[in-house]
Formats: sequence, structure tokens, C-alpha cells
Amino acid sequence: MPAMTDATTVRANGLDVSYVSEGHGPPLLTLHGATSMGIHDWGAQRPLLRPEFTLYMPDARGHHRTLYDVRRGWSREVLVDDALAFADALGLEQFHLMGLSMGAGTAMRLAGRQPERVLSLIAVSPVLEHDPAAAVARRRMDPEAIVRDDPIWAAELVQRHDKHQGPGAWQRLAEAIRDDTQQLTAMTPEQLHRVRVPTLLAFGDNDPWVRLEQAVRIKRQLAHASLLIVPGCGHVVEAERPSVFNPAMMQFLRRVRAER
Repeated sequence: MPAMTDATTVRANGLDVSYVSEGHGPPLLTLHGATSMGIHDWGAQRPLLRPEFTLYMPDARGHHRTLYDVRRGWSREVLVDDALAFADALGLEQFHLMGLSMGAGTAMRLAGRQPERVLSLIAVSPVLEHDPAAAVARRRMDPEAIVRDDPIWAAELVQRHDKHQGPGAWQRLAEAIRDDTQQLTAMTPEQLHRVRVPTLLAFGDNDPWVRLEQAVRIKRQLAHASLLIVPGCGHVVEAERPSVFNPAMMQFLRRVRAER
């Protein structure tokens, strides 16, 4: 498929899912983090991936151009349904899968539900469970705190979401994600054991959302996982330390392709 920078839509799971596709090669589905958008999280990776993969980068429900009123309900399991329906709508029987934060948690749950469809999995800072130790980080999803403490980010969220979803959309989205995270239950060992695909886990050692103990525990319960710990790095590993993450990402993907 030739490079395509304009967003288009496909009907999936009752939504008109907005996405961007670009590149050449086997399909690689990317799932973005909370309050982000399809193309935003992977700016430092797309130039490397485009020559070897066809990227599919959807906006999650309620984010950017994928219209959805989160007051109708919100859960991580529905995000898994959405991702599978998106792949079905595009005729992607099998695909490589990469996600960040919320998107990484969705990707891992998807790989556990339908491992036969996932050729490989890259999970960057997956948020998989409610962790009382991460309360400080969760407060970053409080709309009042965002407006008070980070007005530049608040303005970005208005442009990213309210412009398409309607006034107040980003605040409702942040609240829905925050409330869902507080009720999030960890993937069970049985669910993690079902993730029988080659997996690269990437974490920063200063991540306020996911403690290193969680990262190590997740890795130990996955059958075919390698673990990248990036020193001096926070939650958004692929953006904060692309010089470390990108070589590991490309080496992993090329090894998976060579072994198939």
C-alpha cells in the first residue's frame, strides 16, 4: 500500500473509526495511549517502519476523529473489541501489533484473546492493572488538575478532541479513562499465558504509572517475551528515548520476520 497521510474511516464495532495507513509490507497495527491519537505517539518510529511494514494507526473511540460519547460507557475490554473489529473490517487476518500505555494494555489483552492472529507484540509501558502506588500519576487524568497544572496540554487536548467530538469532550474522556483505570483488574496468569506470541516489553525505570516490579512480573509470565528497561526514562519510552527504543524495536521485528 502506498504511503497515505490523510485520515480515512472504516465502520467497525458500531463506530466510524478514523485511521491513517502508510508504508509497504506486512500489516502492523498500532494502538495509542490515553487522550492521544493514532499518529501522535509514533512520530519517531514511523520513518523506520514505513519501508518494511504497512502501518494502520486508528484513533480509539472518543479520541480525535473517532466519534463516540464516553458517557455511553467506557471499558478496556471494549477497546479490545474495537481493535479486533477494526482489523476484521480491513481484512487483516494476521498482523504485527504495537501499543503504548492504554494501547499496550489493549494490545496485550487482544493477544491473549486471539493469539493466533498476532504475529508479534510490542508493548510499551502497558497499564494492565489498578496500582495504588501510581495514585500521583492517575491524578494527571483529572481535568481540573490538567487545566491548573498543565494549561498547554489542556489547550492541546481541546484542539485534539473537542474540535471533533464537541465542547467538553476531552474532560469527559479523561474522567472516563481515570475511572476505568481505578477499576482495572490485572490480567490473570492464565490470561498472560495465552499471550503465546513473540513479545517485546519496554519500560522506563522512572515510570510513574508502572512500577518495575510489575514489569518484571509480567515478563516472567509471558512465554516468549524479552524485556527492555530504559534507564532515566519515564512512561512514554518511544518518545523520550527513541535512540534506545528504535534499535530494539527494529531488531525485534526483523528477527520475528526472519524466523517465520
